[in-house]
Amino acid sequence: MSRLETAWNGQYASFNEALKYMKRRAEGQEKSIYTPWPKFNDATTDGLEWNTLTVIGGRPGSGKTLIKDQIIRESFTLNPHDNFRALEFQFEMVGRTSALREFSSITGKTYKELCSAGYKLTSDVLNKCHEYAKERVKYPVDIISTPMTVNQMREQIDMYMDIHKGQKTIITLDHTMLVKRAPYQTNSLDMLFELGEFFTQTKRDYPVLFIVLSQLNRNIDNPERAVDGKYGNYILESDIFGSDAMLQHADTLIGINRPAKQKIRYYGPDRYIIEDDATLVLHFLKARNGDTRMSFFKGLFAQMEIQEMATPPQQDRR
Repeated sequence: MSRLETAWNGQYASFNEALKYMKRRAEGQEKSIYTPWPKFNDATTDGLEWNTLTVIGGRPGSGKTLIKDQIIRESFTLNPHDNFRALEFQFEMVGRTSALREFSSITGKTYKELCSAGYKLTSDVLNKCHEYAKERVKYPVDIISTPMTVNQMREQIDMYMDIHKGQKTIITLDHTMLVKRAPYQTNSLDMLFELGEFFTQTKRDYPVLFIVLSQLNRNIDNPERAVDGKYGNYILESDIFGSDAMLQHADTLIGINRPAKQKIRYYGPDRYIIEDDATLVLHFLKARNGDTRMSFFKGLFAQMEIQEMATPPQQDRR
């Protein structure tokens, strides 16, 4: 009878690994992936750390896909000395639409204008898009658009890491509810629990970081949560769909809100003044290696871009 292998290691291994990591960070050999927003980087560990899972939850149209796309789009420019790839599980949006959104961000033209809807696209704009595409495709970004089960995703990542010799990879998923259920999974929560375990195991096995998008539960749209100045205006951990499955696995959990879409003009108990429907609020609900907080951003949806903005003033209640 063969002897079982021990599963434990002395704590020396953990301390030694932590000290080596700190030394590499101090010497600049190991860095997080900078995002386009200093507020975002400050809430995390100077950006997105490798071997972590970031979950971003929001209503449709709240800007969560824009955030993910902008991180990927600008990551290679912002992190020129880091050798990495990107693999996108893009189950919601066809690749053409994603590319058009990028063209919108660099031309300032809306999606409709780029599609000549009520406006004839000029050759100058088309040529600008063509030149951008020629440069953009030099970056190592790969897209999987066929919906898959968790096990099929695992197989694809195993193959991908084998082909690319374990190169650092940003892996995105848009979004969790579009992952196919396997025959043995009786409901969506079964799938989400397995998906969360898959994320944790994969970030242990490979030099990857995950950016995962999620929908919110329907109770976020209860009328009482849209009453001005209430705590219920805020996105909470429990609002993330399948939060029990995702929360324990996530290193960073972000809820994104667009208050004006719910006619909220004074946001939360602090009654921040929401001046227009471009104001986005990012609630950093869990930041295992950073700080929980609430930060404000501006969604330039016509140009497919998110920008930082100052914290709005609060309503004077004197």
